[in-house]
Amino acid sequence: MSLVLLATTHRVAPGVLTWPAWQTLRSASRVLVGSDDHPQLPYLREAGVDYERAPADARALVEAARSGSVVWMAAPDGDERLLREIGTLLVSGEGKAVDMEVLHGSYDLPGARLLDLVSVMDTLRRECPWDREQTHASLAPYLLEESYEVVDTIDGGDLHGLREELGDVLMQVAFHSVVASERSGDTHFTIDDVAGGIVDKLVRRHPHVFADVTVADADEVNANWEQIKAAERAAKSDDHSIFDGVPMGQPALSLAAKLQRRAARAQAPAELFTEVGEGLGAELFELVARARAEGRDPEAELREIARNFRERVREWEQDR
Repeated sequence: MSLVLLATTHRVAPGVLTWPAWQTLRSASRVLVGSDDHPQLPYLREAGVDYERAPADARALVEAARSGSVVWMAAPDGDERLLREIGTLLVSGEGKAVDMEVLHGSYDLPGARLLDLVSVMDTLRRECPWDREQTHASLAPYLLEESYEVVDTIDGGDLHGLREELGDVLMQVAFHSVVASERSGDTHFTIDDVAGGIVDKLVRRHPHVFADVTVADADEVNANWEQIKAAERAAKSDDHSIFDGVPMGQPALSLAAKLQRRAARAQAPAELFTEVGEGLGAELFELVARARAEGRDPEAELREIARNFRERVREWEQDR
């Protein structure tokens, strides 16, 4: 006499069950389902497994298990209330003649919760007045803000907070994708298109991992990466430049460093890096070149000094 709770995840396609799960279903005296629209039902019928509606009462469910081996397929939401009541009966001794087992018929794969994110964003887009009104343009400042918060947690060593901040960035990606999915034409895309695009790019730019290219060290990996990127830019436009893809809206120090790095990799003449103008801006540009020559990130260097300044001013505020 046993009661087997067959647990499945909605993040795996219905019908994809483990072999032990199918064996248990086929050998059970009775198979009880928690709802008439359970997503596994078509596959039970296809497999020739008879089933019936499970009683909504915990005592009745335990009583049914006294007559043999019973498999209970809970509703997709897990029937948490009923499960708690069954547990209470078994602990109290009322179901002492019944053995209860939880059998997982399917498991979440790594990344499965991303499906939940997609589902939640679809729901918010339909049902939340604020979310319905958003566009790529209105969302852009939030993406920038969330990205800065990720950098701030890393710079501050807050690795516990990093998970939450990365989640905020991921939400922005999902949000932009659901907005794009509503369009028609060649600008339409979905979150799957976004994921597929980056997968293809990563495979293409790592031939030493996914193809037969051999590299000696990380420097060769970087060199191959740049050559592949250059070929990609050339394929996109006849009028291509080494600066294609550099966002001009980024912070000025980062922008100057990025432009200089691109020019240096293209072996631009040294004189192009000097006398680019007059005044403070030119001096800052030369400081960026100096930082780059020393292997430093000027944006990170200035951010660190700004953080130190913030702490000094806070101490001054507290001492007043």
